[in-house]
Amino acid sequence: MVDPKKQESGVKPRIQTLDMLNSSQVEAIREIPAYGTQPPPIMTRHYPTANFTNAKRFQDEQEKIFRRLPVPIIPSVRLPEAGTVLAHNEYGLPLLIVRGKDGSLKLFLNACQHKGAKLVEECSVQKLSRLTCPYHSWTYGLDGKLLAIARQDAFEAIDKADFPLTELPVKECGGIIWGILDRHAKGDFSLITPDIEADLKSLEIPTAHLYGHHTFELDANWKLVLEPFMESYHVPRLHASSIGKLFGDVTRIIDMLGLHQRKVAGKINYQPEMLEETGTNIHKTVTFAYQLFPNAVLITSPYYTSLMILMPISERKTKVDYYMLTLEEPKTDKGRDLYKRSYDLVLKVFGEEDFRAAQISQEGLDSGALDKMTYGGMENTIPMYYDQLEAYLNGEV
Repeated sequence: MVDPKKQESGVKPRIQTLDMLNSSQVEAIREIPAYGTQPPPIMTRHYPTANFTNAKRFQDEQEKIFRRLPVPIIPSVRLPEAGTVLAHNEYGLPLLIVRGKDGSLKLFLNACQHKGAKLVEECSVQKLSRLTCPYHSWTYGLDGKLLAIARQDAFEAIDKADFPLTELPVKECGGIIWGILDRHAKGDFSLITPDIEADLKSLEIPTAHLYGHHTFELDANWKLVLEPFMESYHVPRLHASSIGKLFGDVTRIIDMLGLHQRKVAGKINYQPEMLEETGTNIHKTVTFAYQLFPNAVLITSPYYTSLMILMPISERKTKVDYYMLTLEEPKTDKGRDLYKRSYDLVLKVFGEEDFRAAQISQEGLDSGALDKMTYGGMENTIPMYYDQLEAYLNGEV
């Protein structure tokens, strides 16, 4: 008789193959040259260090980027059930994300319309049927309508219909919940283009399993935190003792999906004929890295996808919500062990290497040792991104 535990332990986690991706992703993959056959682009660009240290610059970014444009808040999988709410403070605003009883999504400022007290204080998913202020017990429905005022008889000529929660524009797209953090905004989500949504769907982000979530608090400007995830120059150097040997100096295929960057690269020793091996895990052969404009990163790995949302706190402080997403919940001891080892590794690599690099760069810039940052050809997607950012900051778009 077969031991069911031994039988279970042989079941491998589900993978993605080349034919599971969309035509645009497959086309980009097929453009990747054989490893080591293509020289890097040649380029030198400079940006002032004040972009990473100046308080006025930070305020301009807040006003013209983070309060004007749609920004990612959480992956959809963090709030999957109807009748659940999540308080979220990381963008410097008290937000309340609500999944209604019908599954629809609402985004509110987490402030009672009586005296502004937060309705929900704990930043964890809660199953609720209504929202009651802890201060004076004004009570709201999950649709934001005021249902009850404690001792309404003590108020003169007050109509509950005049006191709904303050709602913000929100859109669920590609497995990510996006919001516009301006109560007066019209709700223009056109920056989230159909092609980026198609890519996220092909990677199965909307149906992913949330394996792990960790928040990093970093002493670095948010753009310094973002930079390592947009270039490959650092990979075999910064990550020499961890994952650098898997990648080397890689050549990437870069596509713009609206303002979002899609970079795809073959791993070390990549050869195009590897793509003809049917049924193999495509993410063992190539890596996708997306810069989701303006402030998120999504990177594929063989058995999981990393999503990072960068939330600026000040010109020198950033919070990063890291999410490890898998195609399915691990069902076996082998799968659970694989995912745990992957999660531990990625937190170590990002936390002790990429994020550490951002923090020591901030320390160097704050010393006044240099007036400008310099970027070469293997970092070419960073100036591409900064040009987009400057267009918004300069009022060109």
